[in-house]
Amino acid sequence: MGRTVVVTGASSGIGEACALRLAAAGWQVYGGVRTPQDAEALGRRGIEPLELDVTNAAQIAAAAERAGPALDGLVDNAGIAIAVPLELVPLDELRRQLEVNVVGQIAVAQAFLPALRRAGGRIVLMGSIGGRSALPFLGPYAASKHALEGVADSLRVELRPWGIAVSIVEPASFRTSIWTKGAARADELREKFPREGDELYKAAMANFRKVALARGPGADPDEVAKAVEHALTARRPKARYLVGRDAHLRAWVERLPTRVRDRLLARVLTG
Repeated sequence: MGRTVVVTGASSGIGEACALRLAAAGWQVYGGVRTPQDAEALGRRGIEPLELDVTNAAQIAAAAERAGPALDGLVDNAGIAIAVPLELVPLDELRRQLEVNVVGQIAVAQAFLPALRRAGGRIVLMGSIGGRSALPFLGPYAASKHALEGVADSLRVELRPWGIAVSIVEPASFRTSIWTKGAARADELREKFPREGDELYKAAMANFRKVALARGPGADPDEVAKAVEHALTARRPKARYLVGRDAHLRAWVERLPTRVRDRLLARVLTG
């Protein structure tokens, strides 16, 4: 029997790219999806769909049972993003950001670890350069990805006795629906902002979007999938994978003195 892997958030974007790349390489891929339509679409492409909302404990338990007693890889990828000023973010939205991007990732890892331990499998967490470099108006997302960096560091050492390698992938901007969905949700939230709050940030937010759009649609998600495949198959996988030119640029910016870094980002992103 071939190697088996579970990929959460496999219906689109980076998760879909990972699932397809690994399936093409001969893995038996279980793809986590949230809707019957996504399950049907994934099944047509040779991926075994799993109903898997990472905030639903019952679905996580059922997915772990269905994937079997031994698992070679887990790609903890599912995530969401919202782009709003921290002063104005509704706390329920902040809680959901952290619930999906942090608590959900840990919940999935907990459920699949017995099967990973039996097979000597590996875990790949889908982080972001946002876990190193927090941009204005992406504070909730950056907070979740900074937290995931800590999770990766702790988990990597905790699971060392069983030979379970843990890697975190840190992409920059890629062509995925997470940002279009996040922008749409931000627009919905903005309609509910107090007028005075909206006025405070309107100009800066508009410039932020303008700069983001000017940078283009982002790179091919398959570039991230290549890093994930390396993390799952290399004899000595890396602890961290920076993926994309923007990720390397922002990692360099973070090495600047903090005041210089802040002035640079303020000038580039908020005018």
